[in-house]
Amino acid sequence: MESNIHNFHKMSINERLQKLMEFSNLTDEDINKLSSWVMPMETADHIIENVVSRIYLPMGIATNFLINGRDYLIPMAIEEPSVVAACSNGARIARAGGGFTAYASEPMMYGQIQIVDINDPELARINIMKNKARILEMANTRSSTLKSLGAGAKDLEIKIFDDMMIIYLKIDVQEAMGANIINTMCEYVSPFIEEITKGRVILRIMSNLTPLRMAYARAVFPKDLIGERTVDNIIYAYKFAEHDVFRAATHNKGIMNGIDAVLLATLNDFRAQEANAHAYASLNGYKPLTRYYKNENGDLVGSIEIPVAIGTVGGTTRSSEISRIAMKILNVENARDLSCVLASVGLSQNFAALRALADEGIQRGHMKLHARNVAIAAGATGDDIDKIADKMIRENKISITRAMEILKGD
Repeated sequence: MESNIHNFHKMSINERLQKLMEFSNLTDEDINKLSSWVMPMETADHIIENVVSRIYLPMGIATNFLINGRDYLIPMAIEEPSVVAACSNGARIARAGGGFTAYASEPMMYGQIQIVDINDPELARINIMKNKARILEMANTRSSTLKSLGAGAKDLEIKIFDDMMIIYLKIDVQEAMGANIINTMCEYVSPFIEEITKGRVILRIMSNLTPLRMAYARAVFPKDLIGERTVDNIIYAYKFAEHDVFRAATHNKGIMNGIDAVLLATLNDFRAQEANAHAYASLNGYKPLTRYYKNENGDLVGSIEIPVAIGTVGGTTRSSEISRIAMKILNVENARDLSCVLASVGLSQNFAALRALADEGIQRGHMKLHARNVAIAAGATGDDIDKIADKMIRENKISITRAMEILKGD
């Protein structure tokens, strides 16, 4: 079954669930849980501290994705209107150009060990390099699983900054996000490092910047579908972000709209990914994470290069029935496949936003969904939501006060 499901957005919720069941081989139990599962308070109380309730976000499905020749339906959890629709539309246009071609590098990450109070930094550097093999061997005793896979601590680098030294452990974390095992390795080797450097270790922790763990995606957006003028305007919009940090911040925020929504749906750490992406964008002055140009046929070519540290095992991804089903819908084979999905989603989201901005402006399509949210906030339900939203748009008066007046019959 293909992911370009005709009129998916016009279907009832039950019809969408049926299509999802067919596409992802979900069970009746899965479908029932998507409709009604609520995290038990006892479970929530074991995940974080001082629990008093739970908060819920709508989860939608982005359609039309073709990534490396395979169809995907993408679960996205987000409170912002237009994001899922825009992402689906971007993927629809990319599909006409052959879909997304994506690649993710090996899951190599850094752990950092900070050493201070070193009398002779250069001698300390020499002693660390002499004992490099032993340090890596010690680190790898902390994970028999990684060791059996030929992964784990692979190398180390040393940098000296004024009165401190930093060791960068390079660790292949395989299918994990990596935080726990990296921190464990860094802590375990620190006493030995203090011994051979005659210094004092303070911080021993992973870095959320992962320039060795990258994801790339590329797509062609045919000019026949978006128009030659829009192709040119999107390239101008990209150049705006390339030269202006204020625009670049909003440009990259739009990319993360899509990526964060997938991470939330799968209960992955979206805050780590935010830090990672924006730090990477800042390595040579804050820059956009996507690029656009025109090919020889006049079509728009878009690409994204973004660090992604994501796991398919461990963490909280299995603590929620909904996130478990979201992973089942994605049906990714490994963390690198998931990284490819995230990069493709980010590119699709960014393209759709730039197309709207460069064509009719962002508000035209957004305001209907915004008006519906305002109507809901005013207390509207059922058919009244669209009726009130449409009236507010016609009047060009979108506010909770006006929605309440209409709801009361004014």
